Amino acid sequence: MKVSVTPSKKLREVTEDDITFTEKDADGLMLPYNDALAISLNVVDFKIKRVLVDLGSSANIIQWRVLEQAKLTESIISSTKLFAGFNLASVTTQGEILLPTNADGVMKTTLFEVVDGDMGYNIILGRPWLPEMKVVPSTYHQLLKFPTFEGVKQIRGYQPASREMDVISVCSSKEKEHAA
Repeated sequence: MKVSVTPSKKLREVTEDDITFTEKDADGLMLPYNDALAISLNVVDFKIKRVLVDLGSSANIIQWRVLEQAKLTESIISSTKLFAGFNLASVTTQGEILLPTNADGVMKTTLFEVVDGDMGYNIILGRPWLPEMKVVPSTYHQLLKFPTFEGVKQIRGYQPASREMDVISVCSSKEKEHAA
């Protein structure tokens, strides 16, 4: 199987390389799998693990506790938004923050919505970040690819983090069933 994505020439500002996924890109994955695409990402000067790449998210979201640990809570801009998930559970944001993200040498200032609650992942990168970076994600290959001045770069998903979150989710669901 070969998947190739070639944007129109008008949209290209960085590279002339096509972004292609091949079976070789899937080498080394833990099988069988249906894992979410979880990566590590440099934000400010910190390497943040358990970053979910989510095409379904309309916002980039960061946990309050991550900003607390980085001593960045004073930089939060006061703003309140209400987000509803697929199960219609709502979360009210604590504000928003602009942070530099570094994806394999590509720097972007990214707007994050700040939430205080347990969402498992430290960051969710949604639709605002993905087109800004011109990222093409593949959950099948557990890989992000994106154009740079130096050609196409990639960030490999980290399956153990995704599987850890699946275990936590299953355990949490079973605990709720027993409590009911």
